[in-house]
Order: sequence, then structure tokens, then C-alpha cells
Amino acid sequence: MGSEGLRSWGEASPGEPDEPRRATARAEADAAGTDGGQGSRRAEKERRFAPHPKAASAHLTWHGATGAARRDGEGTEPSFGYVATAGHVDIREDDGKPIGSMFCLTYVRDGFEGDPAARPVTFAFNGGPGSASVPVNVGGIGPRIVAPNGDRRIGPAPFDIVDNPDTLLADSDLVFVDALGTGWSELAEGVKGKRAWGVDADAECFARFVEAWLELTGRYNSPLYLFGESYGTTRCAVLARILEQRGVALSGIVMLSSIFDWAPTNPGNDANYVELLPTYAAIARYHGRSHALAGRSDDELFEEASRFAEERLAPALLRGDRLDAATEAELAGRMGELIGLPAELLRDRHLRVELTDFRSELLRDEGLVCGRLDGRFAFERGNFLQTSREGRPEEDPSDSALNAAWTHAWHQVVSGEIGYRNPRPYLVSNYDRIGPKWDFTHTGAGVLWESTSPNVAYDLAFAMRHNPLLRVLFVGGRYDLATPFLGTVEDVSRMYLGDRIKGNIGWRLYDSGHMVYENPEARARMARDVEEFFSLGR
Repeated sequence: MGSEGLRSWGEASPGEPDEPRRATARAEADAAGTDGGQGSRRAEKERRFAPHPKAASAHLTWHGATGAARRDGEGTEPSFGYVATAGHVDIREDDGKPIGSMFCLTYVRDGFEGDPAARPVTFAFNGGPGSASVPVNVGGIGPRIVAPNGDRRIGPAPFDIVDNPDTLLADSDLVFVDALGTGWSELAEGVKGKRAWGVDADAECFARFVEAWLELTGRYNSPLYLFGESYGTTRCAVLARILEQRGVALSGIVMLSSIFDWAPTNPGNDANYVELLPTYAAIARYHGRSHALAGRSDDELFEEASRFAEERLAPALLRGDRLDAATEAELAGRMGELIGLPAELLRDRHLRVELTDFRSELLRDEGLVCGRLDGRFAFERGNFLQTSREGRPEEDPSDSALNAAWTHAWHQVVSGEIGYRNPRPYLVSNYDRIGPKWDFTHTGAGVLWESTSPNVAYDLAFAMRHNPLLRVLFVGGRYDLATPFLGTVEDVSRMYLGDRIKGNIGWRLYDSGHMVYENPEARARMARDVEEFFSLGR
């Protein structure tokens, strides 16, 4: 597919050019989020795509090491050209009525040997819910990134924007998609937020985007992959099931920093304390607050802490106040060795360590709070009137250390290098508006009940059983407190997949946090692992 085909997406949209065929009043009401009758007739007249600029494309050149060079360290692959396109894809209901316009950045490599249709396409996105797909692009797997600075803040401007030596564009064309209500993705006029802001509604909109993009670009016969991060993995699980039901088969999914079962996130759920403990231990060792298993590797510490969490801590928590004091004291002592907190505090909390407590207590004597997305980062604690216990992003040192750099770089790439401009503000995060309205109600595939604490692992299991060639790679960071790695292991273990399908699953744990790619060494390792993952499908 050349640049001409890409440019044909995005004629500037002044709104809906022709009125779609009429549906019943009830169908109109459901789609528009209104009641029936006169309100629905008004909504029908108002349902039109919001105006957006025409797509823009640019021919660019990438320089850097990839492919075999990443594996053996010898030389670099010659530079290659690629077409970068910024624009919208309009998605519609089955009857043709507008739903919204989803903004995406697409990178297609030039000079691909063989049938261009046979080159893989990967749809990538962040999560939130309420986050645009900026970090995974200019921080992680896109062709242009901000040069990272280890576990320290990047900036201030000017930021060093460079060709990504570990871009997945070497192995697959890339489509970075913004969820409706984020970035420049916008619901059609007259369409309510509930049409897109929920577990099921969001995944269904993404399925319509994938089908529309494939139709517009003629890439239906390409191997198809998903790359989701954080809530994006929840989306991936439901999206994979929907695409399978709609006859769109996936070759593979990369799940970065996963969360499938949301029940442990509810306050007081004991499973959360179990899942977090190995990550607590890893962060405590990083900051020199734990000397457990001295001389053993970080992987061995993580495995030992996982065994302790599941085999000793979990049964103790189930007993509640029936746990005898001597056993509680013994467990508190061992926990303290692993996670670097005083045994007295652990006994006082009955072995239950809240995330906010760990972040604020681990480095209290230095006046620091460690990060939620990446516990390696830390900044000064506020005074007692300012210290939040809600873990909001603006109070997370690992989030604030990187977001500004990524935002600046993204705008530089889109406007300065691709030449796309949009007068509307670009919403890198719209969590404050979308998050509180998000509908977590979900009925898992094959499950007979509806839940407001969804477990989308059932959806992923459905997709993998119905498509036994579908492969999944689970990757994560050992310092990630937002989506602890042990939680993913436990969620997948409860899918009860047979040995044949389990053979399609891979696991990788890296020395990094929630955004694994923020550590250059981890990013390079992840790129090699994903490259190998892609090669298994060829």
C-alpha cells in the first residue's frame, strides 16, 4: 500500500454527507443514548461526523539497528523508508449511522520484499481508560521516540527525538489508535458517551475501526496483530473475542502490563495484597531496603516472593482474625525481610499492605514517595494537606517524569515531521472526564452472569479456543505496581486452557515498570522477544 492509498482515507469531513436509512425508534435510542419518540428523531437529524482535517502523509527514513543486528550485535540494517500517515477513520453502526471518527497514526514500510499484503499489521494502543496512544508510540515501539534517561526525569525541552533502534516497524506495519474521547478521536454529533465508554462498547468500537481500516487500505489478507498496554490489554481480550465472532482472525496479541480480572482492584480484596507482594519485594531491593535472598538474582527473588505470597500469605489472609498471633508474627517477620517494611507495621495491618502505604512508607526516612507505574522512580512527599492517597497520575513520580517528554515529541512528529495539524486540543489523557463514566459492566464469554468487576480472561480464552492458532505474548515489568505481574499469571491460570493452547502462550518479565520501554535495555529485549514472536507466525 503506497502513500496515495493512505491519503485517500482522510478527505476533510464536514459532517455526514447523506442521511442513513431510518431504523426503529428503539434502535435509534440505543445507539444515540437517548429515549425513544421525539428525542430519537431529533438525535437522528443531529447524528453526523464531527468535522476533522484531511489526512496528511510524509515519506520518512529510518536509521538504526534492527533484525539480525539486534540478535547478534553485528552491524546495522540499511536504512529503510516508510510512509507515516496521520488521519481519521470514520466508524458506523450496522445501518450506516455515524458513531465517531477515530484518529490514528499509521506507519507503513517501503520496499518490502514480496507481496505487501503479506506483511503483518499491528494495531497498538494504550489504555486508561481515557488515555490516547502516545506513550506506546513515541515512548515505545514507534519509529521515532524520545531518548530515555534511565530512572530519572527527562527534560525539560528541548527533548532528544531519535530514530527508535527497537521499533517494531522493522517487523510489522504499525497502526496507533486513539480511543473515542481521547486524542483527536471524537464521537459523532448526537452520540452519547455511553456508546463508547465501557468495557463492551469500547471494544466493539475498536472492532469496527479494525474492519474499517482493513477495508480502506485493502489489507484484509495481512497477518493481524494487537499490541495493548494496561487497560489496552482488557480491550485486547474483549476485542479478540469480538473479531473472532465477526470472522476476523488474529495471528497474535502482545499484552503489555496486563489486567483481566478487575475484582482484586476493589478495596479490601485480599487477592490484591497477594498479587502485589512480589512487586513490593523487587522495588524494596532496588532501593536497598530489602536484603532477602542476598546474592540471588532479581528473577529468583521475584519467584521466591511469588511462592511466599501464594503459599503462605494467601491462606493466612483467608483466615482473617482466626489466624493465631504467633503465625501472624512469623509471617510479618518474613514479609518485612522481603518488602523492606517494619514487621510491627505489618502486624498492625494484619499482613495487608495497601499500595499507597507501601509507596509512602518504603522511603519515608528520606522524605520520598516511590512511583506507582514504576517503583524505581521517587520524588519528595508533599505536606500533610497535599499528600493524596488516591494514586492519581499527577502524584506519581514515574508518570510525571515521562509524560511531558512524550507529549512534546508526539506533537513534533505529527505536526513537524508528518505535517498534520488539527485546531482542536489533543487530549493525551481524558481520564477525568471518561474514567468516572466508564461502564465496567460486562458479561464474559460463556458466563451466565453480568458483573461490574469484569474478568475478561474468559473472552481471551474464548478467542484462543475458537482460533487455536492465535498466539499471545504476556510481557511486564517487575517494578509495576499498577498491574502486578503475578496478577496476570494468576488470571491466565484460571482460564484452564489445554496443553495444546498453552503452547501458544509466552511470558517475559523485564527490569522496568508499567511502561517497559522506558528502560532502554528492557525495550531492546522486548523488541527481540516480539520479533521472535512475529517470526513464529511466518
